[in-house]
Amino acid sequence: MLYVKALHIVFMVTWFAGLFYLPRLFVYHAMAEDDISRERFKIMERKLYFGIMAPGALLTIISGTWLLMDYAWAAYHASGWLITKLVLLSILIIYHLHCGKLLFDFKHDRNTHSHVFYRWYNEFPVILLLIIIILAVAKPF
Repeated sequence: MLYVKALHIVFMVTWFAGLFYLPRLFVYHAMAEDDISRERFKIMERKLYFGIMAPGALLTIISGTWLLMDYAWAAYHASGWLITKLVLLSILIIYHLHCGKLLFDFKHDRNTHSHVFYRWYNEFPVILLLIIIILAVAKPF
């Protein structure tokens, strides 16, 4: 089961790499002033979202579910740290899907946010990652 845990961490790192980088691309895309740059960002964003982020998210969720089932959900079911972690994971999935909505808006030239918005938006997964890692490692409650 340690191999599954190791893969879970690899998949999570892959997913988070995309979660950190896609909003940064949105910053630059929102600042782009020429069509060639905007079209280049559309390609980069699409490939990142569907080629790295979506598979990373899916494999993280699958391997995490496997770990939960293997370590007997009933034994952990009352653990506050795990429930909190799963709630934060749900929020992270919503964030991921919202990134997909923003990607769609950029694709159709309907972005309504400034580069400043995306600079702040980019910080949200950092906060979630920090809390999730502390919960998983320290199991504070």
